[in-house]
Amino acid sequence: MYMFKYVLKRFGLMLMSFFVIMTMCFVLIKMLPIVVDVAIGKDAEILKMQIEARGYNDPILEQYFRYIYRIVFEGDWGIGINMPEFRGKPVWDTFVTMLPPTVLINVYSSLFAVPLGILLGIYAALRKNKWQDHVVSTLVMVLISVPGYVIAFLLQYFLCFKWKIFPLTMKEGYDYFTWDMFKSMMPAVLAMSFGSIAGYARFTRAELTEILTSEYLLLARTKGLTRRQSITRHALRNAMVPIFPSIIAEFISVLSGSLIIEQIFSIPGVGRLYLTAINSQDYDFFMMLSAFYTFIGLAAGIVVDISYGFIDPRIRMGAR
Repeated sequence: MYMFKYVLKRFGLMLMSFFVIMTMCFVLIKMLPIVVDVAIGKDAEILKMQIEARGYNDPILEQYFRYIYRIVFEGDWGIGINMPEFRGKPVWDTFVTMLPPTVLINVYSSLFAVPLGILLGIYAALRKNKWQDHVVSTLVMVLISVPGYVIAFLLQYFLCFKWKIFPLTMKEGYDYFTWDMFKSMMPAVLAMSFGSIAGYARFTRAELTEILTSEYLLLARTKGLTRRQSITRHALRNAMVPIFPSIIAEFISVLSGSLIIEQIFSIPGVGRLYLTAINSQDYDFFMMLSAFYTFIGLAAGIVVDISYGFIDPRIRMGAR
């Protein structure tokens, strides 16, 4: 019962936060002048007629209610205006088309980063203050300190340009599950993985190191358990309690993508589309993608909080 009330409360707060954020985005973006960057001709006339029909020149409040009505009752997120390849096309259809590459590179990077990061963290904790621990900790600090786009450029230079192991950019087309397509995604996948590997390794090492020095683990050893048994039965299980929610959040956020990485490796995903929409002042694309990223972030937070209660029965979310 406590959990049910807690979920309802968090879900209501999420919807309220989502509504406030999107209202602010709409008002601020509509205060900017509408710039239609199209060539003179028949296409420009058709586009201007669509802008007038959708009421883009009406007062902001009237535009806002009409925008909400179209989304809720018609599923219409608007049309592209300034990006030539998407001009006059429905925003939602374009978004659905460009979502798979973003999801795939994030799923691949998560599948690569999560087990490797956790294993490195466990290895460093079990070899605390030895040279193995120092090597892992140094690599982790380097990967955390270096920005992701720097790592991406280094990977692109050495793996793609210098050694020619992978192509410089992602292969065009929709055959996402072929070997050539997977190979062309690997530079972006690796660039997105290194930061996650370092984060999981540092977090796992810190949690496991603290548990290995706790009193209850010393009690388990005095009762006759071997070091391996005490680690596998008690230390690892308790160390995973704060780690698993972050893994869940990692897989929830696979939809969000990486704005910079997608731009560097020419991934035709929603991250690259978002940056292009901002630079082109394509308002409907900006609003739709802002709503998408906002919802993903808020949903990830709720799922992480709820997952604590399922992972560890001692935690009762919402109880007093």
